[in-house]
Amino acid sequence: MHMKKELNFAQGVRDGVPIGLGYLSVSFSFGLMAVRAGLPVWTAVLISASNLTSAGQVAGLSIIAAGGALIEMIVTQFVINMRYALMAVSLSQKTDASFTTLRRMTAAFGITDEIFAVAASQDGTFGAKYLYGLIVMPFLGWTGGTFLGAAAGNILPEAIKAALGIAIYGMFLAIIVPPAMTDRGAFLAALCAAVLSCCLTYIPALSAISQGFSVVICACAAAALAAWLHPIAEEPEGETHT
Repeated sequence: MHMKKELNFAQGVRDGVPIGLGYLSVSFSFGLMAVRAGLPVWTAVLISASNLTSAGQVAGLSIIAAGGALIEMIVTQFVINMRYALMAVSLSQKTDASFTTLRRMTAAFGITDEIFAVAASQDGTFGAKYLYGLIVMPFLGWTGGTFLGAAAGNILPEAIKAALGIAIYGMFLAIIVPPAMTDRGAFLAALCAAVLSCCLTYIPALSAISQGFSVVICACAAAALAAWLHPIAEEPEGETHT
């Protein structure tokens, strides 16, 4: 007979181990990128410890390296990371009475795509201790990997650093390609973003747009086009999936 697992802190830590191991390798690349951009090791680690967002950190690093304006950083981070707010709202439907307002605010800091997926897949509701435990290993993996990558960036040959630095982009491709192969909306959004990015990079009249705002334009335009041409059909009220 299948026994339902107890969703306590220890179980959360165990469920977070695979995520943490994955983050360790990906954040290693971010650490390398940060050092190559001229940031000291401690700054790279501080960025990872205070953000915990791969796409947002890569975009932010590009803005820092280019000497972008503060408003550019704010708008870029808002657009890229807005999805985490939606994930947190969704998870609030599965939290129990142990989640006070302060605990919700604390846990919201650690919501990532993978943590959301694991937490949302649990049966029934869960408490604050489980979600805190689930966040621990990914947080340690992300910040630890950043430290290792940044430290290695000071001693590895340039050719090896350049090769390892593309690993984080491999993670983005791994996220995009599977849904794009089965969902026309996702494929259209990815294609639109790629074409726009090339236009903003190589067309002289558009290349003057800063990198941060280019990311915002690509993201908003691709999402709007996909939502317009391939909207997600709403389910009839009361319908459920088994």
